[in-house]
Amino acid sequence: MTPVAREAAHKSTVERSRFHALLFPADDEAALEAVLKRQRREFHKAVHHCWAWRAPGPDGAIVERAKDDGEVGHPGRVLLELLRRHDLAGGIVVSRIFGGVKLGVGGVSRAFREAGEGVIEAWRDGGETAPRAGR
Repeated sequence: MTPVAREAAHKSTVERSRFHALLFPADDEAALEAVLKRQRREFHKAVHHCWAWRAPGPDGAIVERAKDDGEVGHPGRVLLELLRRHDLAGGIVVSRIFGGVKLGVGGVSRAFREAGEGVIEAWRDGGETAPRAGR
């Protein structure tokens, strides 16, 4: 498992909704909560802050958590699957600022997946990526 050693950010827009993704290091749930609190404060207009987290536990077993924060389409599970696929230890949070257009279950899942993939790509490239135009 590759630990996330530094933060990376990514912004995208889908049908006027803005998605702010952050990939961050978090060795324990206290570090996770601190980042989530900061994200909620920074993007206070966001209705949903969906997240996933993976880390090795004290016994060496992998501990995983995810939360949809009331959003449809299970975006927390989508983000957790991205962390698993890339075998990353750390957290990812995506905050959605609603743009007035409902995306539907599939559209929400795709938008959160794209934001998550974008922030992982930004992390691998060493920085923050520019916003991508929505559909």
